[in-house]
Amino acid sequence: MPTPAAPEPRLSAGDFAALCARVRRESGDGAHEVSRGALDTIRPGHVLAAAAEVRSGRTVTMAAQVQTEPGPDDPEPCVHVMTGAVRGAMKRSGLEFARDRFTMNVHGDADSHLDALCHVIYDGTLHGGVDADTVTTAGATALSVEVARDGIVGRGVLLDIPLLRGVPWLEPGDHVTPGDLAEAERFHGVQVGEGDLVFVRVGHRRRRAELGAWHTAAERAGLHPSALEFLADRRIAVLGGDGNNDTAPSCTEGVAFPVHVLAVHAMGVHLLDYLQFEDLAAACEEEQRWSFLCVIAPLRLPGGTGSPVNPIAVF
Repeated sequence: MPTPAAPEPRLSAGDFAALCARVRRESGDGAHEVSRGALDTIRPGHVLAAAAEVRSGRTVTMAAQVQTEPGPDDPEPCVHVMTGAVRGAMKRSGLEFARDRFTMNVHGDADSHLDALCHVIYDGTLHGGVDADTVTTAGATALSVEVARDGIVGRGVLLDIPLLRGVPWLEPGDHVTPGDLAEAERFHGVQVGEGDLVFVRVGHRRRRAELGAWHTAAERAGLHPSALEFLADRRIAVLGGDGNNDTAPSCTEGVAFPVHVLAVHAMGVHLLDYLQFEDLAAACEEEQRWSFLCVIAPLRLPGGTGSPVNPIAVF
């Protein structure tokens, strides 16, 4: 049996403030435009290098199916309504159209989505010190999802922590540590670098599929806040997880979502929550490589704080 990971230390308010300052500095705060955050670390050369990752032409989704049934982790699921022609009410000649409407909570605990830089408000500000009053009843007037309107394209890297530890998934409350990330690099034969789109698997989706949904808001595996210093040092562009990225319950005094604060607010990194990596993990093992071209195309939602998303890995 694998040895359980040692519990990571709790962070006091002072510890967290110091960590915020370090990751802001180490991620190159001031080296990019506030309006785009860490997306500025993806330069044309990075995209060209990422394109060279394409060898087999295999494509893999990293999104989960949108949920339309309520559950303990999704009490307000997406509402899907058919608005056009349907079985039993169709003409048998001429032209008709099947039509539908989707209504969803973008930032729920089940559907795959991207967090824009305006999503996290901390101490009255957004990333880069932008005044939180820019978030209005009509939408965000700064740092909205429109920042990523041209898409996000770069080298994706999967760090599969359950595979590293020899378990099917991390149990709720467990943390991914900086040591886990460094060891996963060595295990997979990859090194996270500037401008990378980094995806950290904790096995959330596999656990949900095999054991059923649970009260994810109260209990879930994720990254320990200290792991963000590792990622800040590498100057990553995007961070994605198959859970919420944050562990619950939080180990940080007074901050329920410390990883969100560190990544989005301090580092200017777009977060992707509740992806699914089971297809990707299988593809990586079959291809025997854990890096790939990645394409993310969020919807153009004026003033939006996020977007449903379907990231695609290309091998």
